[in-house]
Amino acid sequence: MKRQDYLSWDEYFMGISLLSAQRSKDSNTQVGACIVSEDNKILSVGYNGMPTGCNDDEMPWEREGEFLETKYPFVCHAELNAILNRSTGSLKNARIYVSLFPCNECAKAIIQSGIKEVVYGDDKYADTDGVKASKKMFELAGVKIRKYGFSERVVKISL
Repeated sequence: MKRQDYLSWDEYFMGISLLSAQRSKDSNTQVGACIVSEDNKILSVGYNGMPTGCNDDEMPWEREGEFLETKYPFVCHAELNAILNRSTGSLKNARIYVSLFPCNECAKAIIQSGIKEVVYGDDKYADTDGVKASKKMFELAGVKIRKYGFSERVVKISL
């Protein structure tokens, strides 16, 4: 008899997104992304962090202060990292699972890369102009957005 309590595709890919977020060095916000093909093959993953070659210990992680003394001009978002981490081929018609709704800059990259669906976990910045711009662009570009329905399921990973 086939096992009945296996992970759904959505649980699996959002789980990978959330696990990827745990690689982030950001002490305030950890975001992960997982891009999958139309036939449920993982194409790429990413998390928010400093650009490759920039030592995490030498970069600012603050949220407030002078612009160049904060993380904001430096951190690469999870979605952009996932798009850039794709080794070969196209992302046309792919889905991206992301733990936090994409900002307007990531929305542009998602649209330009050909991704057609965004499945997101949290939308805590829904009232910001950046997220409002993202939603407008997604609508105009025909990118489907869908809130992930978290369940009571607990998945434990032991190392």
